[in-house]
Amino acid sequence: MKVIRLKQVFSTAAALALLGIATSALAQFVWLDEKGVKQYSDMPPPASVPNKRILKSPGHSLPRGNDAEQADAGTDSKSDAKAPPTIADQNAAFQKRKVEQAEKDKKAAQEAKQKADKTANCANARANQRTLDSGARIAQTDANGQRSYINDEQRAQQTQENRRILDDCQ
Repeated sequence: MKVIRLKQVFSTAAALALLGIATSALAQFVWLDEKGVKQYSDMPPPASVPNKRILKSPGHSLPRGNDAEQADAGTDSKSDAKAPPTIADQNAAFQKRKVEQAEKDKKAAQEAKQKADKTANCANARANQRTLDSGARIAQTDANGQRSYINDEQRAQQTQENRRILDDCQ
């Protein structure tokens, strides 16, 4: 019976020793050195290693530096790590992109319409210029419905106006 109790005491002591070793294994530092290689140690990394390269330290506070540096490191990690966007944020971003795309499409359609109008106006101006250059008699209808023919002075004036329009077409 004493042998059995002695075995229980030894096995309990061995289990406690293993438990102590396991918890000390959790108290490790992990950091990236200047070459980008992961380093593991139970000692803190050298002072030359910046806080952002320390991947793991026992507890949540860094063991080196003064309290101000530790506080700065804590605020830096909070500002650097963004929380994942919520569904409401994702919806808002989607709606914003949707509105921007609709505005872009509307602007593109408006520009296409203006370009088509300009092309049609230029084609009409070219046709008018051919008519003016032909020397044929050109009739106009006034506000009363009376037909009259343009004289040389009016032809020169219309030709000048038509050429100004055609200059914008080229």
